[in-house]
Amino acid sequence: MKYVLIGNSTAAVACIEGIRSVDSQGEITVISSEKHAAYGRPLISYYLLGRIKKENMDYRPADFYAKNGVDLMLGKTVTAIDSKNKTVTLDDGGTVPYDKLLVATGSRPFVPPMQGLEDVKNKYSFMTYDDMLALEAALSPDKNVLVIGAGLIGLKCVEGILQRVKSVTVVDMANRILPSILDEDGAKMVQKGLEQKGVKFYLNDSASSFNNNTAYLKSGKEIAFDILVVAVGVRPNVELIKDIGGAVNRGIIVDERMQTYIPDIYSAGDCAEGYDSTAKQNRILAILPNAYFQGKTAGINMAGGDSSLTNAIPMNAIGFFDTHVLTAGIYEGECYADVSEDKYRKLFVKDGKLAGFILINDFLRAGIYTSLIRGAVPLEEVDFETLKQAPELMAFSKNVRLNKLAKKV
Repeated sequence: MKYVLIGNSTAAVACIEGIRSVDSQGEITVISSEKHAAYGRPLISYYLLGRIKKENMDYRPADFYAKNGVDLMLGKTVTAIDSKNKTVTLDDGGTVPYDKLLVATGSRPFVPPMQGLEDVKNKYSFMTYDDMLALEAALSPDKNVLVIGAGLIGLKCVEGILQRVKSVTVVDMANRILPSILDEDGAKMVQKGLEQKGVKFYLNDSASSFNNNTAYLKSGKEIAFDILVVAVGVRPNVELIKDIGGAVNRGIIVDERMQTYIPDIYSAGDCAEGYDSTAKQNRILAILPNAYFQGKTAGINMAGGDSSLTNAIPMNAIGFFDTHVLTAGIYEGECYADVSEDKYRKLFVKDGKLAGFILINDFLRAGIYTSLIRGAVPLEEVDFETLKQAPELMAFSKNVRLNKLAKKV
C-alpha cells in the first residue's frame, strides 16, 4: 500500500501514527512545501518571546520519520492531483503514485486589498516557521510595529514581539479583540491586560491605504510604523480538491471518517470541514487538537481500520502574558455568569446540556466542563448547581462516575 500525505503539520503527523497503528509495512510519503520537519506552529510566538528555543519546537523527535518508515519530501509543492490515475504532480514536474491520499494543506494568510500595500517594504505574515525567522530579523528596540488584525494570530504575534520593539499598535475593523472566540465583556478584560503592557488598539477601524511607512485609517487617523504585520485572517487551501471536482465549501468537505467525496482521498486539519458536534454541522475547527484527531482518524481508515470522529468541538486555550483564556463550544442558550475584576466564567446551557463556556483566569476543573460538552451529557444527570461553582466529579451521578472511571482504566 502506498500512502501519500500532502502537508506536514499536526494532521499529517497524526495520520502517520494512525496508519502505523494498523499497517506497519505500507509505504508512506509526506510532501511539504515547507523545508522544516513538523513543528509546533503555536510555538512561533513563544520563540520570539524567549520562552522556547528553536530545538524545542519540533512536534515529534528527530527520528520520528525514520522510525515510522516515512519518505519525507520537504520543499516540494503538489500542484495537481490525478484521481483517475492516482498520482500527484509536483512543482518540479515529477509525479508520485498513491493508493490512499491525505490532503492536509492547511491554510494561508488572507491579505485584503489595501491601496499602497505592495509598496510597504517591511511587511510580514505570522503563520509559519519561516515567517517567524523573517520577522525576528527585522525586530529591534527602536522599531514601531503596526499589526493589522486583532484575532488569535495577530495577538499572539503582539505577545511575541512586544518586549523586543519600541511600540506595538493593533488595528481591527471588529468592535472587539478576538471576536471569533470571546464575547464583548471577555474581550474587554483581555484587551485591558494587553493595554497595561503598552499595546495600543484602534478598533472599529481599518487601514484603507498605505504610503511607505504610514497607514491611513478609514477614521482619518494616521499611524507611522517601521514594521507591518498583516494578520487579518486565513483562507483554507482547498484548490487541489476543488480542481478535481471535489466537494468544497469554505473548506474541503469530509465525512466522519475524514474521507472526501472522491474515492481513496481523505482530508484533515485546517483545510477540512469536519463535523462540529456543538453546532451540529460541518465547519472548519482550526485548532491543533482537532487537527490531530482528524489526522489520526484519517490514517486509521486509510490503512483499512475503522474510526469515526463525531464529537469534535471548537476549543481554544490561549494566553497573553498574565491573562489566560479557555473557550469551548457555542455561546447559545441560557447564560450563567460569574465575573469579577480578574476572573471570568460564563457557561451556556442549551436544550438541557452544557453548550459552551468562556473562562478567563479561572480554569478550575475546566476539563469537566469540556467533558460535559463533548459527551453531550444531560444536565439532569449531574448536580449542575455544584458544577457552576466548583466542578467536581462527585457532581455526577454514580453511574456516570463509574462509566467515566471505567473509560480512564
